[in-house]
Amino acid sequence: MKIIAVVGTKNTGKTTLVTKIVKELVERGFEVGTIKYSHHSFDMSDRDTGKHKNAGASIVAGTGKETFFTMDGGMELENVLSMMEFIKNLDFVVLEGFKSSKYAKISTSDFNDEFTIANVNVFEMELNELKSLVHLISERSFGMIKYLNCKKCGFDNCDDFVNQKIKGNQSAIHCKSESDEVLLKIDNQMIPLNPFVRSFVKETILGMVKSLKTDEFGASDFEKIELLIRDDHDRN
Repeated sequence: MKIIAVVGTKNTGKTTLVTKIVKELVERGFEVGTIKYSHHSFDMSDRDTGKHKNAGASIVAGTGKETFFTMDGGMELENVLSMMEFIKNLDFVVLEGFKSSKYAKISTSDFNDEFTIANVNVFEMELNELKSLVHLISERSFGMIKYLNCKKCGFDNCDDFVNQKIKGNQSAIHCKSESDEVLLKIDNQMIPLNPFVRSFVKETILGMVKSLKTDEFGASDFEKIELLIRDDHDRN
């Protein structure tokens, strides 16, 4: 799952560019997700779900033709990305905002940092420029980095890999420690797993589950296993 952030000052076309990038990626056959940063609440006060929230519910979920969750307080970007990565097998996630994130960025203004790969004028962009931009995104964006510094990518550490990926170094292909096969979260904090531990956990859990009569519960062919362990020893 590659991640690209669209950043810039107010009224410079960030949302417009996000929709253009998403449409172009989808037309190329990719599965795409988006995350928007907002300084304000996502207000649905006139709907039933808003009434649930106003009544005091800390988490409100809606499901039907669509599924969504709202909850008090923000979540760290990495946690949201991890949830998206686990829920759906996405090829790209396009962020709107998140200037301080350490992912490849497209700027719609004069904003620049070490992760910025292009500055564009959205309102004057031609179709061929958009296609070139999406090609650049495909080449230089990358997924969640676990910062294990395992050197399997051929670089001394994860920061070097990211730096070279942003610059377009063709030898910086992908982080070989990246994997969404096994995700560990402890008290909402994602914990990186090295390849040995990830493989051990995966094979152990798979072996245990395959020994169970899951077919009796309609889960004979499973693609994803979710295990939640809650430690309540300190609770009254």
